[in-house]
Formats: sequence, C-alpha cells, structure tokens
Amino acid sequence: MHGRFTIEGFGRHVPERVLTNADLEAIVDTSDDWITTRTGIKERHIAAPGETSSDLAVVAARNALAQAGRTAQDLTHIFYATFTPDAVCPPASSILQEKLGIQGRSAVDMNAACSGFLYALEAGMGALALRPGSTALITASEITTCRTNWADRGTCVLFGDGAGAVILSDKEPKPGQAVIKDIITKSDGSLWPLLTVKAGGSGWPLKLGEQVKEDYFIEMNGPEVYKNAVRSMGQVCEEIVTRNGLAMDDVDLFIPHQANLRIIEAVGKRLKFTGDRVMVTVDRYGNTSAASVAIALSDAVSEGRVKSGSTVLLTTFGGGFTWGAAILKFI
Repeated sequence: MHGRFTIEGFGRHVPERVLTNADLEAIVDTSDDWITTRTGIKERHIAAPGETSSDLAVVAARNALAQAGRTAQDLTHIFYATFTPDAVCPPASSILQEKLGIQGRSAVDMNAACSGFLYALEAGMGALALRPGSTALITASEITTCRTNWADRGTCVLFGDGAGAVILSDKEPKPGQAVIKDIITKSDGSLWPLLTVKAGGSGWPLKLGEQVKEDYFIEMNGPEVYKNAVRSMGQVCEEIVTRNGLAMDDVDLFIPHQANLRIIEAVGKRLKFTGDRVMVTVDRYGNTSAASVAIALSDAVSEGRVKSGSTVLLTTFGGGFTWGAAILKFI
C-alpha cells in the first residue's frame, strides 16, 4: 500500500430496545435453547418505530469523532456502508451529512452487504491516497429488522440493528489509534442467489397496491452460506497474514463478522484462534450486517481488548458473495 492510513477514533451505537430469545418465543415457533444452540445469540437490539439507519449512524459518527478529538467540520469525505438506507433516494450518506451539520463534503453510500464496512474502509483509503490531508468518516449502519421476515424462524432470530464508525486520516498516529497495515476485498457474483433481499430493486419492482411478499425480506440458503463463509474468510485471512510476513501467532485479536457463533468458531478453528483471542459480540447484538465488524472493533477498543502494539485481524463475509480482511496495528 502507498501512504499511511490511521484510524483516529472508534464509535458505535445500538438502539435502546432489546429483543431477547424469550421475546421471540412469543412471535415465532422457536425457543431460547434452539436459537442459542444454533447461533450463539441471546439478544439483539431493535430500532424503535421511525428510527432510521442514519439516526443510528449519526450517534456512532459523533462518538468516533469525539474519541478522535475531531469535529464534523474536519471531515472531507463520508463513506456509508448499508443495505438498509433510509430511502432508495436520497443517499443515506447525504442525510447523515445534514444531521452532522456540514455541507459540501463528498458523501456516498456503499452496498457490499455484510462486508460493507471493509469495502467502505478501503474506499476511504483510496480517497486519502488521491487527496492527501483528507479526513474520512467510515460508517456502517443497518436497520436489518426492516427487512426481516418475522414469520421465518430460520432468519428472524439472526438479525439486529446497529451502527459503527471510524475516523480515517493520513496523519501520524497517536497512542490508542491504529494503522491499517493491509486490506483485501473480494467478491463472487455467481453465488448471489444464495443470500438475497430482492423486492424493491429494478429486477423485482414493487407495484402500487401489491402485497408484500417473501422476496421483500432477507432470504438465505443457510447451509451454503455457512460453507462459503467459513471457506472464504479462512482463505482471505491466510492470504493477508502471509503476504504481510506474519503468522497467525502474531495476531493478538481476531475480529470476524458476527453472523453466528458456529461460523465464528469454525473460522477460528481453521486459523487456530481460540478463547480471548477471538472477539465475540453476536450473543448480545445478533448479526448487524455491515455494522457487525465496526461495532465489534469499537467494543474491543472500549473494553480494553487491544493495547499498544496489538495486531488485530478483521474479516467479513456477506451477500454477493462479498468478503474481505484487514490487518490493524495499534499504537
């Protein structure tokens, strides 16, 4: 990579309302034991009526700015990862810019499904390389529950709402900040039918008066998603660690996409990460899609899971299929 890319601040925000597995028992044919055994999820945060993706993102952004000792006026770019924007148009990034009280900045939405945060992070690095001296807000925010079919027990138990954010610059890092050592993003469009939210797109347009159907919500071939997620995240982690002259033993904390505990454990086993070396937040947030890794990273910092000199490996996987990995070094 060319140039220095510093994460100055980390932030996250989740809605106040908590939906437990016991609560779900009253909604769909399921049980706490069934959910916990298969996913590791105990609860998730759910947006209040009228609460939007940008409402969550603005709080996460302000938290990241505060930790970085920055204000919104310092921002030159906003990269906003989501598959659940406030509206099809305008972009959620423009709405977020207005809520931050700034104008005239570059702002763009990015949809790489659950891999969105790493894709947006890489785009932010590109902006800094092209425009040295820039400061970018990288945020990922989802109201996944607006696209959750509460009659489908195979998917409705998995998802939650939340937002994560980081402040990215090319400045010399300070203690508590992190340098991005490398990043890889990948995709395989041949597998897109395995994980979809189709209705409302140009290929599946909605018609006035038409009843909402199953394809408006998240539809997933669980076994195939599991198989591809474990393989793809494992391979990309091995690739990025090797090309940076590292070994898995050099990684102090592994932060994978928080889809479900079985996937986390399977990838960790392949890479020989166990115990405290693996960051797990899926039990309390569920799968927050693009926000997943960003929230987990912010929690890792606030909980003291990283310290000066820590090497952190991030990886993610989502619809598309998309996937990726990044290596951070904390100062």
